[in-house]
Amino acid sequence: MAEPITGTDRDQVRRLHAQGKTRNQIAREIGRSGSTVSKIARALDLSFERGPEVVAATEARRIDLAARRQQLAETLHEDAERLRRQLWEPCTVGAFGGKDNEWSQVDLSRPQFADQRQILAATSIAVDKSLRLAPAEGGAGADDVRSMLGTLGSVLTDAFADDEGSDDGG
Repeated sequence: MAEPITGTDRDQVRRLHAQGKTRNQIAREIGRSGSTVSKIARALDLSFERGPEVVAATEARRIDLAARRQQLAETLHEDAERLRRQLWEPCTVGAFGGKDNEWSQVDLSRPQFADQRQILAATSIAVDKSLRLAPAEGGAGADDVRSMLGTLGSVLTDAFADDEGSDDGG
């Protein structure tokens, strides 16, 4: 049978709590279980929450993570812009081939159609991921824009998946 809670137990819990001891530290010191110390603390209207410190640390962590997400979103957006510029830039395409498996390459005024489609798919994914990390600010039509970009990303991804493996030049 559990030992009854005494006035001494209450006084010790009150004194040790005021010293900033944790529930488990108090329990060890007075030779009682943690649940008994919690019961005494509740009756004395004491709390073992580290309230302000935990709240401050949690808020600081949340702010740090938000800043990191924002930075990653900006980097992904920059990646999308670099990818988008490649659509119409001159490029060199090369491959090994022929009976002697020799390297040959050709300079093109722009990427082939299949490559352009892959570039667009990658661009769409980068934009989509950046918007998920740091959603566009509201305003008139913001939800419509997000919906359109999401749809565009899905369509491009589906088109890429349907055409993966076929190599039609453009």
